[in-house]
Amino acid sequence: MLSSLRAAAAVRPGHGREFRASPETGNLKPHARPGPNLTKCYGFQHHGPGKVAGLKHPCRLPDAGSLPSLSAMSIDRNAKIFVAGHRGMVGSAIYRELQRLGFTRLVVRTRVELELLDSAAVTQFYAAEQPEFVFIAAARVGGILANSQRPAEFIYENLQIQNHLIFGAHTAKVRKLLFLGSSCIYPKLAQQPIPESALLTGPLEPTNEWYAVAKIAGIKLCLALRRQYGDDFISSMPANLYGLNDNYDLQGSHVLPALIRKFHEAKVAGAPAVTCWGSGSPFREFLYADDLARACVFLMENYSADEIINIGCGEELTIKALAETVQRIVGYSGQIVWDTTKPDGTPRKLLDVSRLFALGWRPQVNMESGLRLAYADFLKNPGCR
Repeated sequence: MLSSLRAAAAVRPGHGREFRASPETGNLKPHARPGPNLTKCYGFQHHGPGKVAGLKHPCRLPDAGSLPSLSAMSIDRNAKIFVAGHRGMVGSAIYRELQRLGFTRLVVRTRVELELLDSAAVTQFYAAEQPEFVFIAAARVGGILANSQRPAEFIYENLQIQNHLIFGAHTAKVRKLLFLGSSCIYPKLAQQPIPESALLTGPLEPTNEWYAVAKIAGIKLCLALRRQYGDDFISSMPANLYGLNDNYDLQGSHVLPALIRKFHEAKVAGAPAVTCWGSGSPFREFLYADDLARACVFLMENYSADEIINIGCGEELTIKALAETVQRIVGYSGQIVWDTTKPDGTPRKLLDVSRLFALGWRPQVNMESGLRLAYADFLKNPGCR
């Protein structure tokens, strides 16, 4: 269900036990460093788009009345932390970030060791391990094709996984939990950039509504437990993600890893053209997974509120511009053909990240650097295909 954590991406976590990480091991250095190419977005400086053409930066200062309150809480590096979904792209990035920060008691389980669809097994796990903090990155994920072919699995499995993990954390008296949603929870035609208040204000995008409905239910369960029992459970909504340990299966992947694989295979085969879905006109925002991981740890230590909070970079580009950028980075010289009989999905999906930026967080990896890192990881790990 989730991609395997590969040894080339990070030191593999221990299985079936608490894993005591060493601050000196498992640290990657893939992140872009501050350079001269900076742009301003939402009133804050961050890394610019490098050489990526077509990136747009819709700048807007946060409304002073909507700023979130800072709730600083430094997590002891010896605290027991459970990362659910540590073998996927997001979970493995969170795990690496916790390692990098020196956390020494990281708890992980493979699907074989803990079936998250089994309520009793999850309850027993919580009782035995008693983690203090929980990151929920476990989910059944996929792109438009996967959602359209397996809608029942997307809604049922995600509901079950998150219900077991979230309510199990409540029963086990977990100190704090972060639930990762998705930008697809917002209406198809939401105002842009999309504020957190847009949730449930209009119809969802039909191509991924099954996944979105499940994620919305998880958000509401966290909120219900906060209000009824005072549980410190928070929910964050990331933009479209990419990075190390991604899923490149063309039947189940998202648009960016699918483009990387398509252009690479066309380059190797000497194919004259690559066919891409849709018109290429929709705008999308992409965030490097390791940036998301940094944001998740930041929020775990600095945010506690009923309201969901967006995680993104504040930049967008068209799928056409994305495809051309991936084509250039991969080194494919053929043509791009757009199959307009295939769906485009939501026409535009840019998150309003002013609340997160107001807390002081910034992304560190620009699009050009992130795509080069992702392609290098794809080449190093043929098993991910």
